[in-house]
Amino acid sequence: MSTNISELKKIAGFIGACLVDSETGLMLASESSGIKFDLEAAGAANTEVVRAKNAAMAALGLDDHIEDILITLGTQLHLIRPLASNPSVFVYVALDRSSANLGLARISVKKVEGKLKV
Repeated sequence: MSTNISELKKIAGFIGACLVDSETGLMLASESSGIKFDLEAAGAANTEVVRAKNAAMAALGLDDHIEDILITLGTQLHLIRPLASNPSVFVYVALDRSSANLGLARISVKKVEGKLKV
């Protein structure tokens, strides 16, 4: 089992990240920049986002999978990426929108996700 997400801290604009079990909403790992941000609450709440998207795809009869989910806020970007090896687990990353580069962030999250084994 490998749950090391510390490399995500290198992403420009990094606020925090966690690895979450979407069946329970519980965090398996977390990293923080020190900025006040409740990663446990974010992980649990974004479990509902993943569940809702999976339900929507099922309702639409889509035989597909989530690659990533992007949520853009006024001051933040939130990325959710289920593990290819175990889609019931996802990486969640919060970034400061003013200093993050979305393209580079997606590449970094994908790279880290590929190394995780849960």
